[in-house]
Amino acid sequence: MPAHPSAVADAYARLTEALPHFTVVETGPAGEAPAGGAWVSAAALAAGGDALDAYLAWDDAQVLRDYGAPARPDVVASFGLHRYAWPACLLFTVPWFLHRRVPYLPPERVWYDRTAGRMAVRPGSFACLPDDPAAALPGARVVPDEDALRAEVRAAVAEHLEPVFAGFGPRTRRRGRAMWGMATDEVVEGLHYVAQLLGEQERARRELELLLPGTTRPFVGSTAFREPAAPGDTASPARDRVSCCMFYTVRPEEICAGCPRTCGTARTPELAATAAA
Repeated sequence: MPAHPSAVADAYARLTEALPHFTVVETGPAGEAPAGGAWVSAAALAAGGDALDAYLAWDDAQVLRDYGAPARPDVVASFGLHRYAWPACLLFTVPWFLHRRVPYLPPERVWYDRTAGRMAVRPGSFACLPDDPAAALPGARVVPDEDALRAEVRAAVAEHLEPVFAGFGPRTRRRGRAMWGMATDEVVEGLHYVAQLLGEQERARRELELLLPGTTRPFVGSTAFREPAAPGDTASPARDRVSCCMFYTVRPEEICAGCPRTCGTARTPELAATAAA
């Protein structure tokens, strides 16, 4: 597909530099959509029909191949949702973090090719601050300050994820609070990981704590970063997840560090080290 640079194109280029196995491409405004290969539209996933069945078949086969036994259908669906939501949230958080621009991308404007590690977007309007040169561009929605821009990040992510959650919901057997707790985890862990690769981990932590302080519906929970166990420890801070990834149903002996099914004091030093890594 030909490139159609937008106000967030530079941010997506930086994202690909940090994550070479993940590419974001932009389609033109005329409505052309990527085709062929394993492309699936976010709108089709939100519809919850045959496209979602085909999408989840990959996760079903992956679990059987890698772990030698099938997973429950709701666990397979949870894995598939995570594997979509994690990169999808980066479409919003990375432009905000790098350039203070927030694209509006409802599911009808996003496509995903998981086998090639790429997403396609059809850029439209976006939010920015008054002193941003992009404020003069068509489609710019100027908001007064940083707090207002953070509200736009939350609103844009929610606008995209809510229909997708509706499509996955019957398969995952999750609703409401569980889904939006997962959204909090995807936003926090995705941006924090990318920022670490960009050398801006501490700034990302501060920004995320302001973005998701724990009182911002529909999101559930906060960043919940934990300080290193020992003074002077420079390892990456761990965090307490809001949602459970369900991996324990596949490998019962392996409880993830930060899992909400355990309390912080019950985690072993080995699990804490794994989280820091």
